[in-house]
Amino acid sequence: MEHLLPLILFPLLSLILITPKQTLAPDTLTCRTTCGSIQVKYPFGTGYGCGSPRFQPYVTCAATDDNRDHDHLVLTTHTGSYPITSIYYATSTLTITPPYMSTCSSMQPSPANFGLDWLGPFQLGPSTFILLSCQPPTSSLTVRASPVCDPDSHLCASLYTCPSVVGLGLPLFPPTNSCCVYSPANLDGKDELNLRELKCSGFASVVSLGDYATDAARWQYGVVLGYNNGVLESNVVETKCKSCEMSDGACGYNTEDRDSSFVCVCKSGLNTTTDCNNGFTQYDRDDFWDSVASLPTWKFWYGVLASMIIFICI
Repeated sequence: MEHLLPLILFPLLSLILITPKQTLAPDTLTCRTTCGSIQVKYPFGTGYGCGSPRFQPYVTCAATDDNRDHDHLVLTTHTGSYPITSIYYATSTLTITPPYMSTCSSMQPSPANFGLDWLGPFQLGPSTFILLSCQPPTSSLTVRASPVCDPDSHLCASLYTCPSVVGLGLPLFPPTNSCCVYSPANLDGKDELNLRELKCSGFASVVSLGDYATDAARWQYGVVLGYNNGVLESNVVETKCKSCEMSDGACGYNTEDRDSSFVCVCKSGLNTTTDCNNGFTQYDRDDFWDSVASLPTWKFWYGVLASMIIFICI
């Protein structure tokens, strides 16, 4: 029986030497590459342990019902949760739609401020804020002691032609002296758009006018945010994460590791430190010898040498 030990230990040692480190994914860790209609790539993730640990507290995939097509990606800050409508990975920007933001089709007072987290990875992008139903004259409005209104903008006149303006308690076709175009927009010292302090009831945010500069019904509404991966995370994106995503895996991190080390979450239910093509999902005899046949020579002979040493010791 003792002479059989090397024959048993050899394949076991070889597996240790040739197999990337991998663990079973916890039942709660199911990272996906899409959420609703949005493709989810690093640094974003669909839940705990997915994407970057720096972004996970802010962005997650919220389930609407049992149909995954109805799920939606959500950004959460200290002022509320905001649906993400699009992500542009090439420019590191995304667009959100605050639930109380006004548009031409729907205007209402905003009961809460819009804000970002000061220590978070997001910054306000090139959006145009339009402050609505403000106490005139809007020329007196300031943020950080600087006037904010553009007195020559035509956007207020266009937006105030929308019938939904009555939702703000204004009459149809109201005078524009209660409207303020704030561009480029900025947030206050708390990283918030404080409507109460500005003495305004609501706000709209315009991403693009398109080819319809005076037709507010055709504008694209939303708030554009920029995000920053950080230098160290950018290196991960270019190396391990890119390989993981090319193998149909989702980038994530080890939730039980203090350093939140990188893992590639595979659809097979395994986590691997490389990618889903290099991680084994089962270890039967055929798979093992197929793998050995394709090994670099040095790894194979390391396995042989280890078995010989154990054989001599026995």
